[in-house]
Amino acid sequence: MPQELRFHRFSNQSPNAFDFTPRNLVVAGWTGRDHAALEHHVRELEALGVKRPSSMPVYYRMAAGNLTQEARVQVLGPDTSGEIEPVLFSMRDGLWLGLGSDHTDRKLETVSVAMSKQVCHKVVGDHVWDCREIAAHCDDMILRSWIVEEAGAKPVLYQEGALSLIRSLDELIEGHAGKNALDVGTVMYCGTFPAIGGIRSAQRFIGELEDPVLKRKLRFSYDIEVLPVVE
Repeated sequence: MPQELRFHRFSNQSPNAFDFTPRNLVVAGWTGRDHAALEHHVRELEALGVKRPSSMPVYYRMAAGNLTQEARVQVLGPDTSGEIEPVLFSMRDGLWLGLGSDHTDRKLETVSVAMSKQVCHKVVGDHVWDCREIAAHCDDMILRSWIVEEAGAKPVLYQEGALSLIRSLDELIEGHAGKNALDVGTVMYCGTFPAIGGIRSAQRFIGELEDPVLKRKLRFSYDIEVLPVVE
């Protein structure tokens, strides 16, 4: 069963705490606005054994119980990694934007992208913004992630890009729900950027979303514990 999540919601710069039980989890993939760059990336992944997506964007349905706000997650084997993404939360009083990591098993990804996402927890931060306050400047916001690759190492920049590089949030919602709003209780991951230096595993993942207009940031982090694979 999905676990209840606790958020600090910021509307008009004032926070309030709110409990939210996710009912549906959707992970949108291949959400870039540059079609030529998308096709180039598809061919790169095909060369590594990852199958071409059935559509672009594609909307993967995941178990809502995979969502977590824990500061530490366990994964099976050394072949997983995080991806920073903006995340939409459909609550009773509207849409809220937060931050999450689409943690994925890269080895399993060559067999099934959907399965590679399903087997890992989806970590989300505990602060969200009212989408009505950011609608006019959403494309200006900057998404970043850092990773710590080994104990004692400093975080290194892993991903960075403006939300203008992915499809608009309204377009992604329409692609999944048509002209309807997202059902209350729906959580939607909205896409990500390539990894700087290539996709790789880490011991710690750190994510950030910067709003340069309202001069504020969302930030979260989690540690990754690798469990041994027993044959």
